[in-house]
Amino acid sequence: MSFTSPATLLWLLAIPALIAVYALREHRRGRLARRWASLSLLPNLVDRAPGRRRHLPVAILLAALAALIVGVARPRATVTVPREEATVLLAIDVSRSMGAADVSPTRLAAAQRDAHLFVDQIPKKFRVGVVSFASRAQLAVAPTDDRTLVHRAIDALHTGEGTALGDAVLLSALLGRRQRAEDGTVPPTSVLLISDGSRDGGRTAPRAAAERARALKVPVSTVALGTPEGTVQHQLPNGYTETIRVPPSPATLQLIARLTGGQFFSAASEAQLRAVYDQLRSRIGHKRTTREITDFFAGGAALLLVTGAGLSVLWFRKVA
Repeated sequence: MSFTSPATLLWLLAIPALIAVYALREHRRGRLARRWASLSLLPNLVDRAPGRRRHLPVAILLAALAALIVGVARPRATVTVPREEATVLLAIDVSRSMGAADVSPTRLAAAQRDAHLFVDQIPKKFRVGVVSFASRAQLAVAPTDDRTLVHRAIDALHTGEGTALGDAVLLSALLGRRQRAEDGTVPPTSVLLISDGSRDGGRTAPRAAAERARALKVPVSTVALGTPEGTVQHQLPNGYTETIRVPPSPATLQLIARLTGGQFFSAASEAQLRAVYDQLRSRIGHKRTTREITDFFAGGAALLLVTGAGLSVLWFRKVA
């Protein structure tokens, strides 16, 4: 927490002084009562002693004073608020290894199915684009708020050859920074890249693409999808079928996330992939911002003042 007028907080030093004055007053009042009254007659004059609760209204009023002083200092805090506009790029690997069935029904089908849920649950004003990449990266649908177009683009994805990771990162980052909000500003862009392997082809190295995305202030979160048991079938020219192991290779995906300020996830099942989507949706849909919270302290002080005065009237028939 920070304060616009921190010097005002020096008035808080008056609170301990007021407490000391109150304690001294209570001590003197007790001493005078013992000096001028007969202790044996007090039960006939007073039904019961107020006890420690007589201090509660005063304590509440002093707390209200402290809250007012803090409010006057105009405190500011970092809070999480919903985003109004943003651009989200889904970059989905469609290389041959994404046809592995270790993530049911296949890696690509699981990614598509949960991508549909992700798109439906992010704020309606967000623009969503889809980039697919195999031997090269290509735009499946430009960022749009038309969810029907996005769903069609996701459904149209199919497997190919190669894994142009760097090209996908660079294309997604550049597309996001070209977007404009209603007021002409560039809305924040986030990229979610789903793949199962390291680079295989493409013109741009993943590190170079990640550094470019970082310069554009586009975080790229990556998901390594699959298990070490994943395999795909490859047809050989002589009619035989070759079984190829395609375990996920997370090293490059971790590098991209780290360099761009995104997050890295590993998903070995559709349930884990859905949890990743849920976490990223919450992160993308909100932002951290600094705002003045004077109203909270002012409201709290008012409530404390009313409470302290009410207790004093209720218990002692006077305002403390």
